[in-house]
Amino acid sequence: MDKRRVAVIGGGAAGMMAAITAAGEGKEVTLFEKNKMLGRKLLITGKGRCNVTNDCEPEELIKNVATNPRFLYSAFYGFDSHKTMEYFESRGVKLKTERGRRVFPESDRSADIVNALRKNINELNINIINDTVVSVDFDKTVCCKGKSYRFDSVIIATGGKSYPLTGSTGDGYRFATSLGHSVTPLTPALVPVNTKEKWVRDLSGLSLKNVDLVCRQGGKRIFSERGEMLFTHTGVSGPLVLSLSSVLDPKRLEEAELTIDLKPALDEKTLENRIMREIEAEKNREIKNVLRKLLPQTLIVPVLTLSAVNGEKKANSVTVSERQALVKTLKGIKLTVKELGGFDEAVITSGGVSVREIDPKTMQSKIVKDLYFAGEIIDVDAYTGGYNLQIAFSTGYLAGKNA
Repeated sequence: MDKRRVAVIGGGAAGMMAAITAAGEGKEVTLFEKNKMLGRKLLITGKGRCNVTNDCEPEELIKNVATNPRFLYSAFYGFDSHKTMEYFESRGVKLKTERGRRVFPESDRSADIVNALRKNINELNINIINDTVVSVDFDKTVCCKGKSYRFDSVIIATGGKSYPLTGSTGDGYRFATSLGHSVTPLTPALVPVNTKEKWVRDLSGLSLKNVDLVCRQGGKRIFSERGEMLFTHTGVSGPLVLSLSSVLDPKRLEEAELTIDLKPALDEKTLENRIMREIEAEKNREIKNVLRKLLPQTLIVPVLTLSAVNGEKKANSVTVSERQALVKTLKGIKLTVKELGGFDEAVITSGGVSVREIDPKTMQSKIVKDLYFAGEIIDVDAYTGGYNLQIAFSTGYLAGKNA
């Protein structure tokens, strides 16, 4: 009997895992990728480090999914983060776990993750066609610009609309709707936040670790976490901010205010005593120089400005009220939200093929037999921390196994 022929459209994380799994099940697999190389978007994830998964149990994975978490129950239990880690380590990629259980290659090179997948694909003799798919028909015919191919099953794993320069241009949504599926509204998710304050430009590129970020919208606290963030030329980004962007109501951005606690481990009294000790030790120096022991160089002037303290002033001339103003600023820098980043900056896409039309146990379409979906094209998305890549690997595995 002839092998079952499976087409996988999209050579990203979900598509590669689907192809590898299907081929491992003895199917004849063809992988379509319009870029010249597989895993292009995967190469830039985690600033080129690739936060490959999160080292936690399936229930914890589900808790960190923002949209339709229960849909992923079978996918996460079928291929959890431990299986993802085992897969890459068995392929020679040493992994490490950092703050927040985030898992990275020990080398800090996303290329190691991509190369492991590419090598496995070559070993399994998966046929790769570098061409742009223009349509998918009900009879599982995949049409490219120059040629058409007939298959027994098709897995659509084309990603979302985020980072369109990597090839994620939303083609899969068009294929899905042409086959009778509905697509929920698409919005950029896990995005930077642009702020109204102009002084953030001077801090562009500055990374902050172990700070508390709080967001209130309409006076109600909607977000509060400790971790890493960074300033950009238009606002703020980094893990904390990307997570925050998932809970902000985009229709009420004018009501949103951010507060950054630069010294969350110290209460106000302890911090004031610390400043007093620094002043006493260097009382004849300018206060802007004394603060170097407390703050990154580029942050000193903004903090002094926000505190209404003259940086040229001798440390021993700083008044009690000025010292207290410094403490208030260090414990609560305020930023007002202007707008959220767009698809060109988004880590992922929120929205996609409706989960009501996909069997969660197999990733097969409930509308078209032998049609499957995997990864970001589905209406599921998670917070930052390796969860979205785990969604890609878990749904890719399930689709590949059942196709």
